[in-house]
Amino acid sequence: MPNNADTRVQLITQLFADNAQANMATLAATDQQIVSAADMLIDCLNDGHKVLSCGNGGSAGDAQHFSSELINRFERERRALPAIALTTESSTLTAIANDYAYNRLFSRQVEALGQPGDILLAISTSGNSANVCEAIDTAHAQGLNVLALTGRDGGRMAAMLDEDDCELRAAADSTARIQEMHLLFIHCLCRLIEDDLLG
Repeated sequence: MPNNADTRVQLITQLFADNAQANMATLAATDQQIVSAADMLIDCLNDGHKVLSCGNGGSAGDAQHFSSELINRFERERRALPAIALTTESSTLTAIANDYAYNRLFSRQVEALGQPGDILLAISTSGNSANVCEAIDTAHAQGLNVLALTGRDGGRMAAMLDEDDCELRAAADSTARIQEMHLLFIHCLCRLIEDDLLG
């Protein structure tokens, strides 16, 4: 039993080390982009617009996490901010998947809810999620800017972005490490938004 415990401690130590390496590599690659992304969100919210967020699996959880931090609060008391996670309404999701296709899960909602000046927060660890890519196309058609959280080489999403959009790409290949960086991106953005709002 001690040998098995030692092996697991070694694994945990390696996972922490991998996380630290991904943190620093991602910071070096994205520090200025995080500031730009925060400014983009701040301008959107200050102008009375909203943020729509989407993703699949763990990225769906991140989309909901971001939305909840804006609507409720992050670390300080302040007014509620408008955000909608497009991953939560089971009747809407199943109706779209059943009547159209799973690829249209988010684009149909962007078509209904998105207005010029809003932002789509599009999250995919690979950058290749078909339904997120379709949401980006619809967002552009509706006059929304896009903030993309990606990993690896950015995938299809990186190539779809306009000059007014922003990409935050985790400097990692492992899905777990990318998701960890995405959560850190979200917390950085929430902190910067809150600090600006409260001066």
